[in-house]
This record gives sequence, structure tokens and C-alpha cells, in this order.
Amino acid sequence: MEKRPISRQGFDDLVKELKDLKENQRPEILKVVQWARSLGDLSENADYSAAKEKQRQIDKRIQFIESVIESAQIIDIENLSGNRVVFGAKVVAEDEDGNKMECRILSDVESDGRMVISCTSPVGRALIGHCVGDICTVKLPSGEKELEIVDVKFKD
Repeated sequence: MEKRPISRQGFDDLVKELKDLKENQRPEILKVVQWARSLGDLSENADYSAAKEKQRQIDKRIQFIESVIESAQIIDIENLSGNRVVFGAKVVAEDEDGNKMECRILSDVESDGRMVISCTSPVGRALIGHCVGDICTVKLPSGEKELEIVDVKFKD
């Protein structure tokens, strides 16, 4: 199985969420499903249908988190340094028009698409491996864009 990078904080957050899903949310929704089932005719029971849908969502999230945890390669970003963009780096880059972008490069599950971008996104892949002063080309659906790396930080 291919290992996928994740920060220690991201990993710990997933473990915490998984524990909550298994120990709190899933048992609660099972109680609601049992209660709704006791009301009788399931074909026209909106409470039962809604509870079963919520149970499916919780079960799907549990499966997803378990698969991420199983394939996780935890990267301790607290001990990183240098001027090369790597997983966990906070990067300041500037495009041809002078627009600056600041983001941290982390895993898919930690990404918010703005301040934290995925290491597998087009921008993340383009930046990784480059140093301060380098110009890299990002392939976007709208075309190619050049970014100059202005700064690389690891501490906030």
C-alpha cells in the first residue's frame, strides 16, 4: 500500500474524529434508528429514512478515516527548515501580475484550498522541490501560470 504524507496534527485530528464517530455519534444514531424502526411502517417513515441516511454517512466517514490512517506516513513538520519547498512548508509565491499567494502545503485531508493546499494539487506539485527565487510553472485548467517563490517558512 502506498504511504501518503500527513502532518502529526492532521493525523491526531483524524484519530480524534474517528474516536468520536465510533464512541459517540454512531451509537447515538443507532439508538435513533431503533426508535424510528419501533414506530412501525418503514416505507413511509421519514425519521427512519433520515436516521439510516445519517448512519450511512457516519459509516462512510469512518471507512474513509480508517483508510487514511492505515496509509498515513506522519511527517513531523515542526523539525523542518531550509529554503526548499517540501511537505509542511509555508510558501509565499508571486505570479506575473504581482499577486502574492501564501499557503502551507499539507495532505489532501488537511487542505482547505486557500491557506492550506494539498501536496497533490497542481499548485502543490509545482511548488514542491523548488527554492526561494525559483520560478515554477503551474498547469491549471485555465492554462499555465508562472509563480516565483518569494519565501519559504516552516515556523509560524
